Amino acid sequence: MAKDLAISDEAVISKIYLIRGYKVILDRDLAELYDVSTGNLNKAVKRNLLRFPKDFMFQLSEKEFKDLIFQNGTSSWGGTRKLPYAFTEQGVAMLSSVLNSERAVLMNIHIIRVFTRMREMLSTHKDVLLKLEQLERKVVRQDDDIKLIFDYLKELLNPKMEPLRKIGFKRKGEDV
Repeated sequence: MAKDLAISDEAVISKIYLIRGYKVILDRDLAELYDVSTGNLNKAVKRNLLRFPKDFMFQLSEKEFKDLIFQNGTSSWGGTRKLPYAFTEQGVAMLSSVLNSERAVLMNIHIIRVFTRMREMLSTHKDVLLKLEQLERKVVRQDDDIKLIFDYLKELLNPKMEPLRKIGFKRKGEDV
């Protein structure tokens, strides 16, 4: 068995996007992690399409791809001629049955562990919020200072997200 891969969890997490309500990794990022070309990765998938239903893998629409470019800056996406495929956690797991290289198998194990840790962190986050709410119910309502502390803690656990404002120029007749 080969040595452990020297790729940090943060490097994998930075390649995970939320698209259509799924946490996904794009084909080009997986190809980079597996050290294969994107074309070869997609060829292997196309030879085994039955293993990749829509909740395992889907192709981005032009709008989704443009939004992704907008979020990440255009320089890292140059030269892309086809819309990328997005793989969910189950799709990444299925890739291990399609790609047989030792690096792909080890990388799949690493990616699945990262997905699992992310899920555990979200679960812990929800548990903390639930316990905080239970504790808040026990606190006497007249004590404004303690209530204020609970409000601040809730705000820290669930920060309000301002909608992103689009930057750039608008063509005549183009909606904002």
